[in-house]
Order: sequence, then C-alpha cells, then structure tokens
Amino acid sequence: MRYITGGIALGAALALGGLTTSAMAGPAPEPPAAQGYAPSELVLTIGYGEKAETANIQRAVTLGCSSGGVGSHPDAAAACDQLRSVGGKFDAVTKKPSSRPCTKEWNPIVVTAQGVWEGRRVSYEHTFANPCALKSGEGKVFAF
Repeated sequence: MRYITGGIALGAALALGGLTTSAMAGPAPEPPAAQGYAPSELVLTIGYGEKAETANIQRAVTLGCSSGGVGSHPDAAAACDQLRSVGGKFDAVTKKPSSRPCTKEWNPIVVTAQGVWEGRRVSYEHTFANPCALKSGEGKVFAF
C-alpha cells in the first residue's frame, strides 16, 4: 500500500510542480502566424514539355522561406533571398535578361511554382525554349 500512496503523492507533486512552473513562465508565445509572419512554402518543378500539365517532370523540390530557407532545394537560403528581392515575382527571375548565348533549338522545358508566397496563393508556370535558355533564366530559384 505504501508504494501506491508514494506513487500518488509523487504524481501529485509532479503535476503541481508543472502547474507552478507554467504559472511562473507566463503565457505561451504566440505561433509565428499570429506574430505577422506570412507563410512562404512552395513546391518547384522542372520538366520537359511546353505546358506543366503535359510535361515530363524531371526534378521537384520544396522551398520554405518563412524562416530563412529550408526544404529540399539545394540552395534554399539563396533562392529565398532572390524571391524576396523581387517581391515574389517569379517573372522577374525567369524573364531576366541574360547575355548568355543560346541556340534557337525548340526543346521546351517548363518550370512551375505552386504553394504560398507571403500568404498569397501562387501558381506560376514558365516555358523556356531549351536547356540553355533555362540555365540563363533559372536564377537561384530554379537552380536544382
């Protein structure tokens, strides 16, 4: 009997100790969304074809920019920085003028971005004429 009583007393002491600690610690911090941080979480793809819905997807990565740059993107921090610098406008990345010479062959590659950027839904698609044009316009965002 003594063992059970001791166990109950220990459990009550731990429970009360937890209540005391919680009361002394103050209110729990608000989650990041409540502090004004809008989510920025994206899925990026690269595939061969003229349009996203018919493209043969070659690569896909995740990119989370809410906390600096996370996900499976190989250089998430740089990709997030580039998107922030253009206000999340993907055209400013993919259609940026380049001095890189490319052939005129038609071997289309399409890039897509789906998800949320700073709290706004994103559905972006851009088709490059060929792999060289992709390299010219991928920036850090589509470099994976």
